[in-house]
Amino acid sequence: MLSYRHSFHAGNHADVLKHTVQSLIIQSLGEKEKPFLYLDTHAGAGRYLLNSAHAERTGEYMEGIGRIWQNPEAPEPLKPYLSAVSALNPSGRLKYYPGSPLIARHLLREQDTIELTELHPTDYPLLRNEFLKDDRARVARGDGYQQLKAKLPPASRRGLILIDPPYEMKSDYQAVVAGIQEGYKRFATGVFALWYPVVLRQQIKRMLSELQATGIKRILQIELAVRPDSDQRGMTASGMIVINPPWKLATEMEAVLPWLHKQLSPAGTGHTLVNWVVPE
Repeated sequence: MLSYRHSFHAGNHADVLKHTVQSLIIQSLGEKEKPFLYLDTHAGAGRYLLNSAHAERTGEYMEGIGRIWQNPEAPEPLKPYLSAVSALNPSGRLKYYPGSPLIARHLLREQDTIELTELHPTDYPLLRNEFLKDDRARVARGDGYQQLKAKLPPASRRGLILIDPPYEMKSDYQAVVAGIQEGYKRFATGVFALWYPVVLRQQIKRMLSELQATGIKRILQIELAVRPDSDQRGMTASGMIVINPPWKLATEMEAVLPWLHKQLSPAGTGHTLVNWVVPE
């Protein structure tokens, strides 16, 4: 379909959660000197202009990153993520939002490698241009799920695989499970981070059941809801499923989620969740 454009939603509450988790995983992997791979299956355009017609039409970033990016009381686990946002906005005015590839570029080291895939005909050239001068990065136009076969395992046997599809079609909820199975079969020690939207709770329950049925261990669920579940149209919450999470990720997110929820849902509606779907 390829109708989805993340530029309408850049910097919203779901991005705040996703990129906080992504940043903490990258920071943790970087604590060892050995290099690692960052693989992004649905990378998007990389950079989003927040005063563009797309972003201004929804204004979602004002209820997301706009509420926290210069807050001096932001908890320590948010610092890596917020540093990536600040690096893209040196004037101190929130003009650009970094997608997951630019957050990775900001936090990764010289010895690490970046593999990015994007299928959208408009977003792909934008992403490619962002990384023209980055020797660590390779940008491909294609099906991100194929990269889970082609690029894994990395030579370093260390890595983060971010899977963030648009969920344009209901089949995406099954495709992500199949993709994770494929990647895990090749790279069982890798960290797999899957983002999901909560539009209909039943879809998420089904996806979690299918993940449990794979037999994969160490599956952590992290969720932030700004509104109660609803059968009406629209995303009320989002979450991250992390396989092989760094040992301190659950504790860090338990510490930071209540603060994030308070900022992003001032009325107090919704919930936060850190839950082991499948433990060790």
